[in-house]
Amino acid sequence: MSHFIDIANHFQLDSGAVSAESHGDGHINDTFLLKTENGGNYILQRINTSVFKNAEALMNNVIQVTDFLKKKIAEAGGDPLRETLNVIRTKEGDALYREGENYWRVYIFISDTITLQTCENREQFQASASAFGHFQKLLADFPADTLYESIPDFHNTKSRYLDFEAAVAQDVCGRAAAVEKEIDFVRSRKEFAAVLVDMQERGELPLRVTHNDTKLNNILFDRESGLPLAVVDLDTVMPGLSVNDFGDSIRFGATYAAEDEPDLDRVNFEIALFECYTRGFLGECGSLMTENEKKMLPVGAMMMTFECGMRFLTDYLNGDTYFKIHRQGQNLDRCRTQFKLVSDMEKAKAEMDRIVEKYC
Repeated sequence: MSHFIDIANHFQLDSGAVSAESHGDGHINDTFLLKTENGGNYILQRINTSVFKNAEALMNNVIQVTDFLKKKIAEAGGDPLRETLNVIRTKEGDALYREGENYWRVYIFISDTITLQTCENREQFQASASAFGHFQKLLADFPADTLYESIPDFHNTKSRYLDFEAAVAQDVCGRAAAVEKEIDFVRSRKEFAAVLVDMQERGELPLRVTHNDTKLNNILFDRESGLPLAVVDLDTVMPGLSVNDFGDSIRFGATYAAEDEPDLDRVNFEIALFECYTRGFLGECGSLMTENEKKMLPVGAMMMTFECGMRFLTDYLNGDTYFKIHRQGQNLDRCRTQFKLVSDMEKAKAEMDRIVEKYC
C-alpha cells in the first residue's frame, strides 16, 4: 500500500494520501480508492498499456471530453464535479504520472453513488438508456476528428473475426478441440460480422463521438435517488457508431444473468428490457440519429453481443491474456453467455424491429 500512496502523492490532492485500497470490478486497469489526511477521496488508476498503447493520447481524449462535458453540464445548471469525471493533475501539471513503464492517473471520487453489475428492474435499465443517450446528446457537437483512436479497430468486427481465426489457427494453449461448437458458431456468422463496418465504409452510417463500452456498470447511480448521475470509464471514447453504443448496452443489460453465468438455462434475452432501453435511448438522442442508424439498432445489439462473445473466445484460445479472469474457464463462460444471447436475439429480430419503429 505504501507504494501506491507514494504514487498518489505526486498528484495535486487536497492533502497527503494515507490509504489506498483496491476498488471496483474492472477487467482492464488497476484501480484503487485513495483517502487523504483531510478526508478527501480519489480514484488512482494504473493504465493497462498492453491494451492502451498510447497513454498520453488516451488522456488527451479524456481531458478534451470531460472539459467539454463540464461546460455543457454547467450551462444546463448541473454539477460538473458529480456528473462527469474530473481529472486531478500531477504537481507538475501533467494528466499522468509516469513510473518506468507504468502510467498513473487520479480522478476525484464521486461519493454517494452505486454501480450495478446486472439490471435489477426495468426502470433502472431505462434510466441507464437515458444516461447513455444523454451522453451522446451532450457530445453531439463535439469535433470527433480531434479524438485519438485509443484502441484501433476496437469495434471493427471484421478485424475481430480475423483475430479470432488467427487464434484458432495458432491454438497456443491447445484449447481449440474442446470448443469446436463455439468456433463453428462464429464461423457461421462470418458474413454478418461485416454488416455494420461495410455500411460505415459506404457512408451509410455516420461516425459520432461514442463511449464504446456502454455497459450498465459504467454508469454511476445516485445512492439516494437511484437516478443515473455520471457516465464513467472514458478510455474508449472515440469516433464510432451510435448503433454500437446502443448495442453494447443491450448485450450487457437486456438479461438478468451475469456475464459469466455458467448455467446457460439462466441466460435469456429479455425483450421487455430491450423495449425499456430503446424507449430511454431514443427519447434522449433519437432526434439526432439518421433513419439508417435507428433502423440498425437491433443489428447493433446483435453485433456487439456477437463481437464480445467472439473476443472472449479469442482470449480464451490465446490463454486469457486480455480480459482479467478470477477462475479457470471464466472467459469461456463469458463467451457462451454472449452466444446464447445472440441466438435469442436472432429469434426475436422481428419484434426488436417493431419496438424500434414504435419509438422512432
